[in-house]
Amino acid sequence: MSDLIQHLTDQTFTEAVAHGYTVVDFWAPWCAPCRELAPITETLAAEFKGKIGFAKLNVDDFTPLSEQYDVLSMPTLVIFKDGQPLDRIVGSLPIDQLRTRLQQAI
Repeated sequence: MSDLIQHLTDQTFTEAVAHGYTVVDFWAPWCAPCRELAPITETLAAEFKGKIGFAKLNVDDFTPLSEQYDVLSMPTLVIFKDGQPLDRIVGSLPIDQLRTRLQQAI
């Protein structure tokens, strides 16, 4: 994985989403759609570098955080602005649809 996507923990989550726009990918290693989404988020992280930060949170390792943000199915992408959830995308969408949603968010 590239250095464009930060792996979050319960210790780093709050600071990671505190400023600007951040997309957090709530995922699990056993989730096939999550694995399909991974290269797409890598591409988008490169395209939006400097505008949107990208991060991943393993819901198996940090269940309380996923529950806090009502993540009921995976993958779920939550778009944060200055620490507050702005939008969420549930499921694996084609890259063009994800790109459009991100452009609309910012």
